[in-house]
Amino acid sequence: MIEMNDVETCCGFGGTFAVKFEPISIGMADQKVNNALATGAEYIISTDLSCLMHIDGYISHKGLPLQTLHIADVLAQGW
Repeated sequence: MIEMNDVETCCGFGGTFAVKFEPISIGMADQKVNNALATGAEYIISTDLSCLMHIDGYISHKGLPLQTLHIADVLAQGW
């Protein structure tokens, strides 16, 4: 496991933030995903389901080679 840059930075979802400020929200997801890709990671793992949903939507829209997983799924698989 490799920690990416700016892990403490919000993914850009934040409830109604993603609706009210869609371009900013997309930009924040872009930054988060690019930081993950820079590590060579295959997965983004988080504890926050709304962040994972937002990031996964961005990844799917862009067709990127990255998957999202909740930490509970990682632990259940015994990684």
